Amino acid sequence: MTIEDRKIRENFPVLEERKVTYLDNSATTQRPPCVIKAVDDYYRRSNANPMRGLYELSIESTDAYENARAKVADFIGAASDREIVFTRNTTESLNLIAYSYGMNFLHEGDEIIITIMEHHSNMLPWQQVAKHTGCKLTYIYPEKDGNLPPEKLEEAISDKTKLVSVTQISNVFGRLNDVKAFAEIAHRNGAVISVDGAQSVPHIPVDVQDLDCDFMSFSGHKMFAPMGIGVLYAKKELLEKMPPFLYGGEMIEYVTTEGATYNEVPHKFEAGTVNVGGAVGLSAAIDFMRRFGWDEIQKRELEVTRYAMEKMAEVPHVNIIGASDPEDHHGIITFTIDDVHPHDIAEIFNSNGVAVRAGHHCAQPLHKFLGAMSTTRASMAFYNDKEDIDIFISALKNIRSEMGYAD
Repeated sequence: MTIEDRKIRENFPVLEERKVTYLDNSATTQRPPCVIKAVDDYYRRSNANPMRGLYELSIESTDAYENARAKVADFIGAASDREIVFTRNTTESLNLIAYSYGMNFLHEGDEIIITIMEHHSNMLPWQQVAKHTGCKLTYIYPEKDGNLPPEKLEEAISDKTKLVSVTQISNVFGRLNDVKAFAEIAHRNGAVISVDGAQSVPHIPVDVQDLDCDFMSFSGHKMFAPMGIGVLYAKKELLEKMPPFLYGGEMIEYVTTEGATYNEVPHKFEAGTVNVGGAVGLSAAIDFMRRFGWDEIQKRELEVTRYAMEKMAEVPHVNIIGASDPEDHHGIITFTIDDVHPHDIAEIFNSNGVAVRAGHHCAQPLHKFLGAMSTTRASMAFYNDKEDIDIFISALKNIRSEMGYAD
């Protein structure tokens, strides 16, 4: 382990204390002490119900929450912090779009286009919209290596298409989709575009204005922040015309026995008591990532991904899903081992102190397209190093023999 590796890993004591080789970062990352401390400090020193309290603690709580919103807006290049809605996670953000925008602005005869590689959270809500509105749901398919050229959307889109929803980075392939080109095609044909940024925002610089996406959803817990805090970015003009998703609490302006008027955006979409502690943690996580910088984060993740793929290629019967170029994986390596079920693979890794993910990764239609019921996934963060990969490869080499195969 290099001095640089040790310096970074000191921020994640769980890795040493539990003696775990943690390669499940696409599911959730570990949290550095600075994030935990920020949340702890908030609850120890500033905790109060925000927004409507006129006393000092409540004002401090409100400031902490709104400062976090401003930091998120800056982090993803939003034009205004009023375009940032806090949610619980990516799934809730995508559902908010589907139910508030999709159910109200899509109609029979309209079309939604998504890809077959979408996480279920970016598929099931659109299935519901199609079912309840009578609009058509169309799927576009990538190449077997995960490449989805914009021409595929160009061929599928029509004047009936009103919404396109696509992941920026697939949680199975790790492939980066050209959502800027997709947005241009969608807008040229009169459609809006929603982007699932759950796997992209933690790993690459994202500028929503440069991408010109109408919606972007992501989670804090995949980028070193606490669980329970997510983000919906949406262009302000869309948020203003969309009805609320949930009702009650701070989202109201004035209530009568006949109805209500609603708060300004983004508060119109943040019903009930908000998650200030989670927002504070997300703000601290952004500070933590900025301390190292995108160049360092991306360099380290690519180095460890390249090293892993090179070593995996030397192991017989191991099949990597997706592209052969490590630069197309963004830290995600999904694979199979001939004649061994992914659950057995994951259990053997676990017995060797290695944490990986096994199953369909909430992407069953994609797995069917690939001809695999399930796969195993190792996913990296910038705190992983070559020693982690050496441990991973050592276990990988023995999996078939532990299952009784004489290779």
